[in-house]
Amino acid sequence: MQSYPVAHIDLIALKHNLLRVKYYAPNSRVMSVIKANAYGHGMIEVAHALANSDAFCVARLSEGVNLRKAGIEQPIVILEGVNTADELQLAAVHSLSLVFNSVIQVELAVTTSLTQPLQFCWLMVETGMHRLGIQPDRIELALQSLTKTDNIIEPIGVMSHFANADLEDDIRNRQQLEVIKQIAQGHNVPLSMANSAAIISFPASHGDWVRPGIMLYGSSPLSGVMARSLFLKPVMRLSSMLISIQNLQAGDAVGYGGDWVADKATRIGIVAIGYGDGYPRQLSNIGSVMIADKVLPILGRVSMDMIAVDLSLVAAAKIGNEVTIWGESYVHIDNIAKQANTISYELLSQINQRVTREYHHG
Repeated sequence: MQSYPVAHIDLIALKHNLLRVKYYAPNSRVMSVIKANAYGHGMIEVAHALANSDAFCVARLSEGVNLRKAGIEQPIVILEGVNTADELQLAAVHSLSLVFNSVIQVELAVTTSLTQPLQFCWLMVETGMHRLGIQPDRIELALQSLTKTDNIIEPIGVMSHFANADLEDDIRNRQQLEVIKQIAQGHNVPLSMANSAAIISFPASHGDWVRPGIMLYGSSPLSGVMARSLFLKPVMRLSSMLISIQNLQAGDAVGYGGDWVADKATRIGIVAIGYGDGYPRQLSNIGSVMIADKVLPILGRVSMDMIAVDLSLVAAAKIGNEVTIWGESYVHIDNIAKQANTISYELLSQINQRVTREYHHG
């Protein structure tokens, strides 16, 4: 029995996009970012497909544990680190690598008795994002503490995160990079700074390790630059089914609140997708989908399980037809994100487990 909606995941496109990362940063090693269920694509399946990554990044300890239980052997970096002795011990048991984002996390690593040491760990430096990180003037003491303890096997790297990398030539990017480069060079430790946007537009930031995220999934990380111009291939094609057709007369309203009213006789279709699947309500009355290569506007509000679309351009449309929500050139995820006044990161990562994932190769 086919369950709709369906997220069709193209693993060949995923591998292609990893090659694009290596094209842009040929002298750096790659930590592929697969947090948030690999931006909605399925963390375990994506990790297997990206086996040529040198390491993986996730946000939280539970994600790293799940990857280990699935047999993933590459280094796995926990970007948010851990905050209790039990979590620290669990990270050690599963050979997970930690980012230390505060002096408190450093002290925890030094004072806790571990059954085995941690490897491939990092210090997060506060360079201007003002989210996570240790102030630059405290990094030397933190490095000294971590290098003295038997709980950590060197080398320990330093990393930070750009706040404005999607804005090319923004002076704040260079200011952030200069801070962390001085630290890395002064202590002769590995450096990781570049996210997807910086990998493409800021080669000086590549350092020893790059951390691609959204570009792996075929979306552009740069404001105003389309993914196809970067030779990135969309990995997810989200589709659903036309489950009902209604013939409206002038004056008939559609959906909750009657936000859209027909001004003439109109044939509309009901598509099985809604905010209960992770499809955003922001696309009410402004979004679009595609049937038979025709882009069709959404009419009325997005409800929990359904949307209504105008079938005027597809006279032959019938119940059971496939509907492309995003993934084709005319309904690319980047364009849909603009319609929703958000970013592709959000649209992809909020597609939930009610949506079937199907994996294929090309």
